[in-house]
Formats: sequence, C-alpha cells, structure tokens
Amino acid sequence: MSEATAVRKIRVVVAKPGLDGHDRGAKIVARALRDAGMEVIYTGLHQTPEQIVETVIQEDADAVGLSILSGAHMTLVPRIVELLEAEGAGDVLVTVGGTIPGDDIPELKERGVSAVFTPGSPTQDIIEFIRSNVRAV
Repeated sequence: MSEATAVRKIRVVVAKPGLDGHDRGAKIVARALRDAGMEVIYTGLHQTPEQIVETVIQEDADAVGLSILSGAHMTLVPRIVELLEAEGAGDVLVTVGGTIPGDDIPELKERGVSAVFTPGSPTQDIIEFIRSNVRAV
C-alpha cells in the first residue's frame, strides 16, 4: 500500500480522570479497542482534565474514552469537553464509561458527550460506536 492510499488507524485515548483508583474496566476496553485494530493510548490513573486534553492533542487522537467510577462525572467530563473545544479539538469523539446514573446521561450528552457506556456494556458495542462515529481518518 502506498503512502497516498494508506489509511491511518483510529487513535483513541483511554483516560481515568480524577481520583478514581480502579482501572480494570478501562484496561479491558483499551485492550478490546487495540485488538479491533485501533491505536490506543492509555493515560493511567489520576489524570486531570488538562492532562487528558494535552494527551489527546499531542497524540492527534480521534476519540477519547473517559472511565469514571468516582461519581465526579458531572464535574470532570464537562471540563474536558470545554478544554477540547478551547484547544480546537471539539471534533474529537468523547465517550464515557463507568457508573453513570441514568438521570445524568442526557445532560452529559447535551454537554458534548457522544455516548455513555454503563457497566456491562459489550466491548463490541463500544468498538462499533467508535468506528461508526469517528471523523474520517
């Protein structure tokens, strides 16, 4: 395949914002995305919104998956979306996974989140959503 016809893999940052110290689910999703042919950058635990956005920009990511179990999603997620927009990266697909109460999902979507995946969501659903909704690469 020549450089002109090469298709770049979808690049996804998987991040754990805030003080949540449990990352098993994030690692499972990261591995599933990688096994599906995506390039995955896992930031590790205890990332600030600023650190996450900096990683998204530096890695030229197409999507960011935020894993939150701490209950701070209504503070952290909107901040990340705001920072992405401020950095000119408002086209980055933002997804959230974790223990998100159903009542909070509509507001998260109003604030720029494309999808919320709660515990038990099949990894294939996440893969298909990202493939179907990431901007053309």
